[in-house]
Amino acid sequence: MPNLTDPKLISGNANKPLATAIARRMSMHRGMNVGLVDGRVERFNDGEIFVEMFENVRGEDVFIIQPTSNPANDNLMELLIMADALRRSSAQRITAVIPYFGYARQDRRTKARTPITAKLVANMLVEAGIERILTMDLHAAQIQGFFDIPVDNLYASPIFALDIMTNFKDQMEDVMIVSPDVGGVARARELAKRINAPLSIVDKRREKPGEIAEMTIIGNVEGKSCIIVDDICDTAGTLCKAAEVLLENGAKEVHSYISHGVLSGPAVERVTNSVMKSLVITDTIQATEPVLNAPNIRIVPTAPMFAQATLNIWNGTSVSSLFDMETLGPIYEGLYNV
Repeated sequence: MPNLTDPKLISGNANKPLATAIARRMSMHRGMNVGLVDGRVERFNDGEIFVEMFENVRGEDVFIIQPTSNPANDNLMELLIMADALRRSSAQRITAVIPYFGYARQDRRTKARTPITAKLVANMLVEAGIERILTMDLHAAQIQGFFDIPVDNLYASPIFALDIMTNFKDQMEDVMIVSPDVGGVARARELAKRINAPLSIVDKRREKPGEIAEMTIIGNVEGKSCIIVDDICDTAGTLCKAAEVLLENGAKEVHSYISHGVLSGPAVERVTNSVMKSLVITDTIQATEPVLNAPNIRIVPTAPMFAQATLNIWNGTSVSSLFDMETLGPIYEGLYNV
């Protein structure tokens, strides 16, 4: 049964523009006065984080919007401390909306004497009092099993499908989806199925970590508009190299759709100078000035999806319905007309 009170949103410092957009979207389309809880997140001189809420949250359904992106440790601690403050203030339920789940790449032991940090982070979130997780495109879907609380993992692929069908509507017969490695085939296949496009794979072989010895294209990309699909773009080295190999194998042009634009180090410069015509990322991570100014990087919004998912969690309706483009289309009406 739906709660009698409106959901309350609170944002840390990681991505305030996204949190504000989610609140605005919920208010505009549902006739609800949803705003961000007034509070402060400050630091002592030695870097310790202090959180204070200026509004009563007793008995409230509270959603903390905080990706754990760079600086990952600071943003993660902010999230944990906000959750503890809300728990000690008698919030009825605390849901962590983590658009980008940091440490997700450390989801298994790749060699002896290494941690499984994604599991450690999951334990800390639960111990802090968080009762539900809402995130997008986990690096590995099995991370959901690290939690003993409900986890809703949204997908960017329906948004990407709407964007592709809008921006490539005159050349859909030439579009080919490309997985940048064998491990991402399931993600690429799912998007290819949504837009009824063929699939190709880039097979990478490494001689040592961080250095790619050889790339082989599986599939015929001759004359195709290739769209590389992945969940994370960090330094963009592999992505730019894959684009070059695709063009060498006869591709007409190369674009990329990435769920989380980490874009650290020389990434933006590499993308700007690469042969890719465009890199499309979501706003799960707040864009830096270089990203915003890059001529071939474009950002698609996730606020409509997160706003609807938050409302669905609050009123006890289906979140998985947002996986369908038929449901998502009206939510993104005005942005995409397919």
